[in-house]
Amino acid sequence: MPLKAPPDQDIVIVGATGDLAQRKLIPALYNLHRQKLLPEKGQIIGAAPFEWDDQRFRDLAESAVKEFSRTPLQKTIFASFAERLHFVPLPADGDLSPLGSASTLDRRIAYLAVPPSAFTSLIEGIKTAGLVEGTSIIIEKPFGHDLKSAEELNRTLHDVVPEQRIFRIDHYMGKETVQNLLVFRFGNSLFERVWNREAIARVEITVAESIGVDGRGKLYEEIGAIRDIVQNHMFQVLSLVAMDPPLSFDAEAIRNEKVKVLESIQPIHPHDVVRGQYTEGTVDGEKVVGYRQEADVSPTSTTETYAALRLHLESWRWSGVPFLLRTGKRLPTRDTRVVITFHDVPLHLFKTAGVHTLHRNRLVVRIQPDEGIALSFVAKQPGPEVTAQAVDMNFNYGDSFKTSPPEAYERLLHDALEGDHTLFIREDEVEHGWAAVEPVIEAPPPITFYPAGRWGPEDAARIASPSHWDESVGSV
Repeated sequence: MPLKAPPDQDIVIVGATGDLAQRKLIPALYNLHRQKLLPEKGQIIGAAPFEWDDQRFRDLAESAVKEFSRTPLQKTIFASFAERLHFVPLPADGDLSPLGSASTLDRRIAYLAVPPSAFTSLIEGIKTAGLVEGTSIIIEKPFGHDLKSAEELNRTLHDVVPEQRIFRIDHYMGKETVQNLLVFRFGNSLFERVWNREAIARVEITVAESIGVDGRGKLYEEIGAIRDIVQNHMFQVLSLVAMDPPLSFDAEAIRNEKVKVLESIQPIHPHDVVRGQYTEGTVDGEKVVGYRQEADVSPTSTTETYAALRLHLESWRWSGVPFLLRTGKRLPTRDTRVVITFHDVPLHLFKTAGVHTLHRNRLVVRIQPDEGIALSFVAKQPGPEVTAQAVDMNFNYGDSFKTSPPEAYERLLHDALEGDHTLFIREDEVEHGWAAVEPVIEAPPPITFYPAGRWGPEDAARIASPSHWDESVGSV
């Protein structure tokens, strides 16, 4: 079904002068405006504790679109977009009442584009300012620091607005390839028939980054790879890979099945986790410093920049199938993918012909940067002898659809304006995700080190043998 313009409403961005707003939100809203996918009526109200006026906010937006938009700035289109843009200076004490007089409509959606530590005061500020009626709230991960704080954040939210007006964004859910997991699985009978323990030997998920902490040393010291990536991004992808078919394509039906997956994660023993931290090394031919030498990082830091986990799901479909998760910074390349490895054939028929090993069938879902899907299978090499070789059937988004996927925030913002919760995280998803990693957070295994530019610490071989982690392509 083609997208349409959402109902009339104002869009409020609290923290509109920050990095998230400039890099992601304003360019996404501009591109939605280009496609006529913003509400027909409604303002985009930026708010921050600065004495700015509308023009300065519009100048900021123009610079953001020029630098970060996936489509080039067109003057006539931006001029009509800029007419929507207005700025509200907020008092230093966090009073949000000025937003009430700035709104032109009774319905609004408020994006809290601020550090998570400010969520509680701003959510309570919405209530104090009398803005609860007609307001929906968007917040960005992480949703809490652990299970207890996540539960407290949920209570604070529900004290102000009901769950139906809460949108918890994980931008991974806006990626086309992540959404395609649903269509790929439930739209192709061939794969859904073998999507279980009878056919699948293991499931492996990698989120690899070549960058370091990118100037976020102070923030990263409080988070680490398990909180930053595993508990949200990776668990969201895991839930789509492992969920049972929903009763319908309704948002709650899909989210119900995702929750069941997270609820089925057996307690993760710290022995099944490797935590690593990068030291100085070489990435893309450039020498880089170690994590402890990054700005605002303790010289004795024990924060992990790498994590590898082995977990199991207590479910009929997946009993006995290991799920191997790996994420890290300063790895050789940026690469996010899911690899499904199928069981070996039950009887090797080609040994008498001198073929002693066969490559297992593998399905690779590439999420970024080279979005696509590949299926490897065994074929006979041309010639008189029987020689088996692994070959790939490859689907690439750019080649097949002649277009690049839209930015994740475009889809997510449009869905939030529509009131569609399908790609957003429900409160019980958050809490089950934190509960799964709680044993590791409470009793973390010691840090092991790896040089920048390598695929993590050698100790990760405990989680999966080297043959399972496919180093040659930077994936699992």
